Amino acid sequence: MRSLAINQQVVRLLLAALLSAVAGCGSAAHRTLEETSEQIYTIEPTANVTVINGDGAVFVYGSNTNEMLVQAIKRAYTRGRLKQIAVDVSIQPGSASINTKFPPKPKWALFDRSGTVDYTIVIPATANLARLELGAGEVFVDGLRGQRVHARLGSGRMFAHNCFSNVALTLDRGTLTLAYDWWEPGKFSIQTNIAHGNAWAFFPADIAYHLVAETGHGKIESDFVESTERETKEITKIDTLFEGGGEAAVTMRMKEGNIKIVEANP
Repeated sequence: MRSLAINQQVVRLLLAALLSAVAGCGSAAHRTLEETSEQIYTIEPTANVTVINGDGAVFVYGSNTNEMLVQAIKRAYTRGRLKQIAVDVSIQPGSASINTKFPPKPKWALFDRSGTVDYTIVIPATANLARLELGAGEVFVDGLRGQRVHARLGSGRMFAHNCFSNVALTLDRGTLTLAYDWWEPGKFSIQTNIAHGNAWAFFPADIAYHLVAETGHGKIESDFVESTERETKEITKIDTLFEGGGEAAVTMRMKEGNIKIVEANP
């Protein structure tokens, strides 16, 4: 009997602890804590820039500057968790790196697992985005003209705008959008690889480039394909030279999902 009483007491204490944890999580969700930092660094116009983040957002803008601006917004449910998230910026000759360090995730789901960092980064337009990695969230790159732009996102949304560079974008799951308001002649390549999701591409009319788009399981719709062809069959691959092809190449590969190619500003 004494053993049974002790066991019942232990169960009551565990239930009380669990209910307290649940109540704490619920209240914390309504009062997310936030901490913002902003710093400017001098870097070379052709520096190799690396950004590593686990959860949140990374927005990278090209600008006519020899500086790198880094704004970081950290968010978490508790002050302790917020302080454990570290933004490590390192500047070396010819390179700059931004690395986000998160505390280990607790094994128990009821404990605080929060923590995100949103970055807004402005770099020279001629710099190289040598490596951008984000586990989950949003990636946005805009106005980059360096030698290369390499970005990878685990899950979420990826957006590339007016980047005239050797662009390689990889997305495991989510939505990817390429958008060009105008076209600059030159030799560069744009490659996208998506495992599961959907892709949109917005290109101006009457531009010279070689387009290859294909999906393993899905379909392709294009404003640049004759309407009669769109109506008669489902398209899964396009390999076309526009205006003679020029020196630019765009390759979009989808494992499972749809690709939509739209005429920008028709």
